[in-house]
Amino acid sequence: MKRRKLRHFGVVMMVGLLLTAGSFAQSEVDIEGIETLRIVGRAFSQVAERAVPSVVAVQVETVEQVETAFPGSPFDHEFFERFFGFSPREPRQRRRVGQASGFIVSQDGYVLTNYHVVGRADTIRIVMGDGRTFEDIEMIGYDERTDVALLRIEDNDQDLPYLELGDSEALNVGEWVVAVGNPFGLTETLTVGVVSAKGRRIGRIRDDRYQDFIQTDAAINPGNSGGPLLNLDAQVIGINSAIITGTGGYMGVGLAVPSNMVALIKEQLIETGRVERGYIGIMMQDLTEELAAYFDVDIREGVLVMDVMDDSPAEAAGLEADDIIVRINDADIADVQDVRHLIAFTSPDTDVEMVVIRDGREQTLTVTVGTREEVVADETGEIGRALGLIVDNVDEEAARRHNIPPEQGVLVQEVRSGTPADEAGIRPGMVIQSVNRIPVNSVRAFNEALLETEQTGQALLLVRAEQVAQYVVLRLP
Repeated sequence: MKRRKLRHFGVVMMVGLLLTAGSFAQSEVDIEGIETLRIVGRAFSQVAERAVPSVVAVQVETVEQVETAFPGSPFDHEFFERFFGFSPREPRQRRRVGQASGFIVSQDGYVLTNYHVVGRADTIRIVMGDGRTFEDIEMIGYDERTDVALLRIEDNDQDLPYLELGDSEALNVGEWVVAVGNPFGLTETLTVGVVSAKGRRIGRIRDDRYQDFIQTDAAINPGNSGGPLLNLDAQVIGINSAIITGTGGYMGVGLAVPSNMVALIKEQLIETGRVERGYIGIMMQDLTEELAAYFDVDIREGVLVMDVMDDSPAEAAGLEADDIIVRINDADIADVQDVRHLIAFTSPDTDVEMVVIRDGREQTLTVTVGTREEVVADETGEIGRALGLIVDNVDEEAARRHNIPPEQGVLVQEVRSGTPADEAGIRPGMVIQSVNRIPVNSVRAFNEALLETEQTGQALLLVRAEQVAQYVVLRLP
């Protein structure tokens, strides 16, 4: 009997010891896990400590001319003038205000943000996290095609915190990143996530945009635009620019312009106030399976050269129509966007090695990249805006789509609701080839051709949509 009791007691003691050992082991694991999380948390806190003081709120105000019209009103002008102080068709001003984000990139006051934040603004104000407010803001320049704008705080005390641009090419998918900005007006907001993808494109929203986004699941919402995306060294590796959403808010897909692209644009804007892109002078299209079969090539990716411009760098290098571009330097070419990015962000007068397939055999050509200057001062003038139009120069992609020579006409970028252009059925993506019977080949020429409209009160536009062109008469409001 005693032996059974002792044996039972021994079993109980052994189980107790095992349970105690397991408890100690579990506690040790929990402590290690919690400590790991604390280390990660401290890393994010250090990024916040270094980055947040340099992130600013960019407050903008835009003044729009609107017509206070009441179609079908039984009251005449005198009634409205007497009781309300204005005529029912008197142009009036409407002020729109907004706030987004930006960040300081030099001690002497240069600030990076998105073009879509400040591009149409009449006044810009910068507010820092410590409460300092700056009213005297200079627009150094912008690049609409990459959605980058550079400002400078004029009345600063030369003692500003700033962030450094990092190397976006060194970024890896899965790497931790931190976004800082002012979502919904909530200042100094920090969110954390990882790099979901690199080189992301979001469809053909605009043929003239250069898309090479960093995709992240760090929460980005309206108001974050223009703020920095940072690595764990608190270096800027992107400018938060857009979100993909079905609700208007965060759904896990944020997009940032890579810092290497931003750095090139920033330096050019500081030096010359304009962006100078590489140019070789070809029209091209993606290589499809049907085209590959027709040209009898056993490849699935590449770009087919449709036409080579006269007196262009491509012609000088010996590039020909029906050549299939498969590689530029060490980069394989998958589609038209690859060629556009590689050439556009190659410095003019630089030689590139281009591998093409011609008549079924590979050839290597040396192309000296030329210059395509884009002057930031050339924007739609007051008359064009009054008609409701925002236009830009025609590039090779738009020219191919409309079957017209490049740089012939201007591309309609935006049509404002309720304006003469909107009521006439003009839509973004159309091309205006002439104004008041004067052919136009640039934004500047478009503005000059509209000058007589100020006297006549109307503009005759030759508008092209795909393969169809027609005259449209717009009257100034």
